[in-house]
Amino acid sequence: MSTGKRLSESTWFKALGIELSPVSHRERLVSALGGFLAIFSVYAVGKAVLDDGVSPIMLFSMGSTAVMLFAVPHGPLSQPWPLLGGHLVSGLIGITCLLFVPDPALAGSLGVGLSIGAMHYLRCLHPPAGATALAAALGDETVRAMGYAFVIAPVMLNVLIILAVAIAFNFLFPWRRYPVVLMRPSSPPSRTEPGYAAISHEDFVYALTQMDSFIDVSEDDLLRIYELATGRRRSAAEEARAAPRAGPPFV
Repeated sequence: MSTGKRLSESTWFKALGIELSPVSHRERLVSALGGFLAIFSVYAVGKAVLDDGVSPIMLFSMGSTAVMLFAVPHGPLSQPWPLLGGHLVSGLIGITCLLFVPDPALAGSLGVGLSIGAMHYLRCLHPPAGATALAAALGDETVRAMGYAFVIAPVMLNVLIILAVAIAFNFLFPWRRYPVVLMRPSSPPSRTEPGYAAISHEDFVYALTQMDSFIDVSEDDLLRIYELATGRRRSAAEEARAAPRAGPPFV
């Protein structure tokens, strides 16, 4: 493949946002299995505890939450506070819009928009919670009759179930603990290679404030990436120093 063609494909991949991270087949299969178990558990408990007309309603937002908890378990938007706080505040806002805004289009739009703003300020941004707000704001007469009790069940009941499954399932795999605080901290590099100065917490905070956008990568993951990258360079440098140097040609 020519260099020009590779550059053209790379440009299109970036433009379309195609993720090219080298994730193993094992990790992909584990993510898929976790999502299956989570939604099966949510549906089974919902059918047992709630009325048939109510239990499936919130499975739509739980489906997106399952993608985050099992495909991106270490992401900041997947952690327990965004999960719990995001669905809770979005459910409350959605029900409020349903009860007090008669026009469905306006109620749904307000529900999602206000939920995004509230999650930003409460530091619990969780994208699937937008679906919770929309489903509540556009709820039928059954949801309207339940009122704010709808936020307790099925919304928060489903959230607690999927949280419990995520903690238990991800605990089986040492490289993907959930929540991310259960991950063993990696040991800091023994020494810093010239040209690679240490990056402090203040440096990260300053850099993120300059970007003025939510970045779905934790500081711990950024530090780990930095350590792996500099560690690879140190290993290559040590191997180069240890390799025997070729002597003068034999005459």
